[in-house]
Amino acid sequence: MYDAKVREKVTVSAPPTNWHSIDWKHATTYVRRLRQAIFQASKNGDLKRVRTLQRIMLRSQENRCLAVRRVTQTNAGKDTPGIDHFLVKTPEARARLVDDLRDFRQWKPLPARRVYIPKRHGKRPLNISSIRDRALQALVKNALEPDWESQFEDCSCGFRPGRSAKDAVERIFLLGAAHRKRSWVLDADIQGAFDNIDHQYLLDRIGNFPARDLIRQWLTAGYMEEGVFRTTESGTAQGSVISPLLANIAFHGMEEALMIRYRWASNASGPYLTLTEQSVALVRYADDFVVFCHTKREALWAKKTLGIWLAKRGLELSAKKTCIVRLEDGFDFLGFRIKRFAEPRRQHGRILLIKPSGETLKAIRKKLRDTFRACHGWKPELLIKNVNPIIRGWTAYFRMGTASTAFHELDRYLYRLQRRWTRREHPKKTWSWIRRKYWGRRPGTPWSFSPDGKLVMTQFSWASIQRHAAVRKHASWDDPALEKYWDRRMAQATQGELKAGQRKLAERQKGKCPHCMDHLLNGELLHTHHVIPRSDGGSDHPRNLQVLHLICHQTIHGSKANT
Repeated sequence: MYDAKVREKVTVSAPPTNWHSIDWKHATTYVRRLRQAIFQASKNGDLKRVRTLQRIMLRSQENRCLAVRRVTQTNAGKDTPGIDHFLVKTPEARARLVDDLRDFRQWKPLPARRVYIPKRHGKRPLNISSIRDRALQALVKNALEPDWESQFEDCSCGFRPGRSAKDAVERIFLLGAAHRKRSWVLDADIQGAFDNIDHQYLLDRIGNFPARDLIRQWLTAGYMEEGVFRTTESGTAQGSVISPLLANIAFHGMEEALMIRYRWASNASGPYLTLTEQSVALVRYADDFVVFCHTKREALWAKKTLGIWLAKRGLELSAKKTCIVRLEDGFDFLGFRIKRFAEPRRQHGRILLIKPSGETLKAIRKKLRDTFRACHGWKPELLIKNVNPIIRGWTAYFRMGTASTAFHELDRYLYRLQRRWTRREHPKKTWSWIRRKYWGRRPGTPWSFSPDGKLVMTQFSWASIQRHAAVRKHASWDDPALEKYWDRRMAQATQGELKAGQRKLAERQKGKCPHCMDHLLNGELLHTHHVIPRSDGGSDHPRNLQVLHLICHQTIHGSKANT
């Protein structure tokens, strides 16, 4: 099925790409099957076949098209240029970039452009690569990632397909449950993790990957800051497409260092791997991780062991952010406050609660306050359109914990901001007049901020508390045996993420875009498409509607315009 010689001949003799004529369904299916083949070969230990399939992936026209699509139309940085000030905004330019990526062996990376973004304490440096380098990195990532997906440890939840921060928090909830005996936690953070990874160690781990020299060039390409070129002797550039994968490769092996052991168990669903009772437990999200231990002495051993392990990679634990605490004292992780409380009415006399942390609540209040101030003098409808995405995004993440109290407190703060904004907009009007104009009971909603009776400002407490179902243990996105599991999981996720009018359509489509057959929740914007256009007499009946990725929607109409 995958013949390297045939694929190479086809690639060389291929005609110029026409962006509107790309068969996205075929491209998505082909790349997914090829990733699964790489995963299976790596799992079977067939290194020769892995390298052959990786070379096919690197030369694949389908992979090039998907890489350009993601970098130029999906990723948040699609409108941010590198040092060459080059952006790809038109279908013709995207097609030319696809053709430019054909011979990756002759590629010479450009230095990145250094920018800084604010974080909780100080600023975070980001290196913005050129759009061409980002597209090539996305292409290389599809060849390298499935090989390592077959090797990555189950504790790793960050920057892996199908996994998220919610999975890490849910695993912590299960490990810290009342009946668990691990009461001590090593809450650790790696000092400057992305900036200090040893290049030679990382390249040794990658081995004889076909694009190894290209990765080496990216690592040492340097960056431009205020017109001055600076070299990069260590680390992976934060902000690049391939950097999170390279960091995960460098951090791989923590479970082995801590001598974590698993045993087979079984339930109604069948056999599964679970931690032994004597072993410590690890949960890692990128460079942040926690180790659950039985005693303080065991936690100190874990800290010392990982300190030695990290030193071989040019890394060390952060002295300020690394601490050993009891679960009864609590700790912060990924925006949550995780703490075990005494609860006599419970079977084990205690309960673990996961709430939004104080720093997180402070940050969302500041973001709301700044948004209201920035919208001074604007129409109320524009204020609502700016505030609602902030509230929906925040509640979608934190509603997995014990957040009802926090939601109601934020609603009270939101009401104070609304009152302050309306009084500032109408300084000569009475409060009774303002209240009648801006507040009321609208159909389908409780008392709410809705000036025109149509647009309503969302409230935090409208979000229902919903536990997150963690990814099955040792489940990889690229495992062909688990393809149906991932399809079901992604289809279920659409019901909680999509707008009410799109949920039934997504359920009928089984959570996939019918044009490209990729999952709807792949990070792309979504549009509702009329199969028979309204200009041709098409109706708004659900049978005539589909939920598509914005890019697929544009492709359909673009191809019709060219016919």
